[in-house]
Amino acid sequence: MSYRIIEKRDMVHQVHLMKVLAPDVARAAKPGQFVIIRIDEQSERIPLTVADYNVVEGSVTIIFQEMGKTTKQLATLKAQDELQDFVGPLGTPSEIEKLGTVVLVGGGVGVAPVYPQAKAYKAAGNKVISIIGARSENLLILEEEMRTESDQLLICTDDGTKGHHGFVTDVLQKLLQSDEHVDRVVAIGPPIMMRAVAGVTKPFGVQTLVSLNPIMIDGTGMCGGCRVSVGGETKFACVDGPEFDAHKVDFNLLMSRLAVYREEESSSLKKHECTCGGGQ
Repeated sequence: MSYRIIEKRDMVHQVHLMKVLAPDVARAAKPGQFVIIRIDEQSERIPLTVADYNVVEGSVTIIFQEMGKTTKQLATLKAQDELQDFVGPLGTPSEIEKLGTVVLVGGGVGVAPVYPQAKAYKAAGNKVISIIGARSENLLILEEEMRTESDQLLICTDDGTKGHHGFVTDVLQKLLQSDEHVDRVVAIGPPIMMRAVAGVTKPFGVQTLVSLNPIMIDGTGMCGGCRVSVGGETKFACVDGPEFDAHKVDFNLLMSRLAVYREEESSSLKKHECTCGGGQ
């Protein structure tokens, strides 16, 4: 069985949206879950978080950034092309409940998995405050979609081209210091950003959840490649997560594990670019 791409859209530089026809996955998908895809029989398997799903249409939306060989290869596909595998939904869904005020923090492409959570928390009756950030205005994604699903949307850019000139943690800190009572913070983005968010929220005693995306291979917990340390215990992100208590995650270990195959990833990318003429 193959899975047809029914929409392909370039969002910002090297970030793409794909809507894939996968009715069974769409029916079962929930915020916080992910899929593992394979382009063809020779491709590696990569995990991508579900950015949206439409049960009526039978589609699942993924948003990805060109980083290595496989994501660059994926970026060359277009509508009507097909994927060999589209396995999911995998992972434990986010625990969406009515809490009061929930702050969602998305950094870079991390805004994509934050978006379905914003919709779900809003639908559950929460006040949703969203903080999204990118290096520059031209790298922000899903701004209008996040605005629609948020009671308040705060924007940050590293270079100051839009919104707050600085990091998402600057805005989060000010919010926590204000009169606004925050019941939960959810942060998704680069590990260094999630670690910084955990550091900001801990003194305030605010429950903070992060979504971890370590090295994944089979998505079932059998290979052990996605193990992370949470509260001193070994967890498997693909089955125990990907959402964990940010204040218990060993981010230093996580980041060191993510760097393990950097040399092999670089070598694979170089070979791919040579084979396809520089990626054209």
